[in-house]
Amino acid sequence: MSATIDIRFRLNGVDTEVSVPATMSALEMLRDRLDLTGTKYACGEGECGACTISVDGVTVNSCLMFAADCDGRELMTIEGLAASSVGEALRASFTRNGAVQCGFCTPGIMMQAHSVLQKHGSCEPADLKRTIEGNLCRCTGYVKIIDSMAEACVAADEGA
Repeated sequence: MSATIDIRFRLNGVDTEVSVPATMSALEMLRDRLDLTGTKYACGEGECGACTISVDGVTVNSCLMFAADCDGRELMTIEGLAASSVGEALRASFTRNGAVQCGFCTPGIMMQAHSVLQKHGSCEPADLKRTIEGNLCRCTGYVKIIDSMAEACVAADEGA
């Protein structure tokens, strides 16, 4: 039996407090303790990006982060992103371009895309492709995903 740690953090804009085992990952905490299942468990090794979340504005693989390390931080998951105007723009663009495919990788890719939009990164397809190098899609190619990201990026730049 492992010791538990009480942690406090801001999750999707809401102050949150939870007790977690010292060895629990942030991904397990989000899915198993807080019922936020939009963040996906896939490889468990930080290789596929399905578990991507934002911590203090930086995207991380939540499967590689201890839950205890969330203490005092600001976290955003796909559920929080969905409630934002940027998230809505990304969802609409992915839907319009048919970029959702099976949808398993989509939350991680959208979190990464959100990071690009927040940083006002380049909207060039080659640059966008590089930003999702850590996000694997096993269904098909990335053309529709990159097109969707570019569309949402340009719209954000234009203030839409």
